[in-house]
Amino acid sequence: MMLLVYTHKFSPRLKYIFDLFIGKLMGISFEITHNVEEFKSYAGPKFNYSEHQIENEIFIYSERLLFEKGIEDQQFGFTEWDGIKAFYATHPKYSVPFDLFSASFYLVSRYEEYLPHLRDLHDRYNETESIAYTRGFLQKPVVNIWAQKFKSIILERYPTLKSVSPKYKYVSTIDIDNAYAYLEKGLMRTIGAYGRSLVNFDLPQIVERSKVLMRLMHDPYHTYELMHDLHKRYKINVIYFFLLGEYGENDKNVSVDNRNFQSLIQSLADYADAGIHPSYGSNIKDGRLQKEVQLLTKILKREVTKSRQHFLKIRLPDTYRKLISVDIKEDFTMGYAGNIGFRAGICSSFYFYDLDQEVQTPLLIHPFAVMDATFRYYLKVNPEQVIDLIKPLIEEVKAVNGTFISLWHNESLSENHIWKGYRDIYEELLKIAAV
Repeated sequence: MMLLVYTHKFSPRLKYIFDLFIGKLMGISFEITHNVEEFKSYAGPKFNYSEHQIENEIFIYSERLLFEKGIEDQQFGFTEWDGIKAFYATHPKYSVPFDLFSASFYLVSRYEEYLPHLRDLHDRYNETESIAYTRGFLQKPVVNIWAQKFKSIILERYPTLKSVSPKYKYVSTIDIDNAYAYLEKGLMRTIGAYGRSLVNFDLPQIVERSKVLMRLMHDPYHTYELMHDLHKRYKINVIYFFLLGEYGENDKNVSVDNRNFQSLIQSLADYADAGIHPSYGSNIKDGRLQKEVQLLTKILKREVTKSRQHFLKIRLPDTYRKLISVDIKEDFTMGYAGNIGFRAGICSSFYFYDLDQEVQTPLLIHPFAVMDATFRYYLKVNPEQVIDLIKPLIEEVKAVNGTFISLWHNESLSENHIWKGYRDIYEELLKIAAV
């Protein structure tokens, strides 16, 4: 039997969040009606999402957000629901004391990123501006938690209602920003690097670079066999993202024309999925994104449909519109550089909703929860502390049968200089997340 939902008005926003929240996260088939009499006479499972309760049905008071158009400053009250933070508070007497559909839409659509805000050094939305950070629930996938709790309410009232529970998954993603520490850099870059080391009196790096170039030791960033062995041992699904941008201050990978680099890309893509890592420069210069996608397509000899922005640069809705324009189907950028947790309040994939155009797009967003560089450069924690910060996030995701996605780099597995200890951290992460 179908779940019937009464609502006083239809909107694209409402359809979008109902499909995600009820259809995907709760795993329940549903229909919407605007007919009060049809709703009252329906003998099956149902609930009311409107401004007025009809009888004694499960009732959620609807705020205005899902029925508005455009972007406006939002006024909402805060509350807690069985100890879980919530907003768009309504009244404790209702089945749910807040408008969980408006709150979920606000987070998943990234509504707050369209409002006036400060941006960081790299022109990124800063997590300190977000409601999840300021209200203390950035490390909670609240949308999934709300969906799980609301599902319990529905099934308690209607125990025969059929539902499908999602299954927990783990996906490891690896960004190849710098394929090699010393190899394949070309004569001029190598000479320049020696010069900088001399100026800085960095004798150990001069010795290490020389040994690698003379083939007396392995390039420390060449950690690909190690990753392959780890992923095979723990049966991990992995996706590699390759930076193919023109050389620049923040784009310093090996030249895409380098044959060894191309061979590396092809070999990794033989046993794992692969995507484009749009360069820092692609956010500035028109045409670069398309060129980079075309380059990877040519190397792989297959369509490129996955991406993650270098430096996690997103400006909504422009970045996602550009990805859609070059036929990218899935993006993995949704996360913060400066902190761990759930940027969109969710640990499941969702389609990007374009608020300016009021339409669900075909771009599927996969949010990640942790990045190696966050611990090293932003939180500045000791390696011994990292797993203790990751474990609770994995437990949160497992508890709601979500998808835990990590972001690592080939260089952070090198045990080289600043990355000492991170190889063991990554293996421990695989052990915990894969279970």
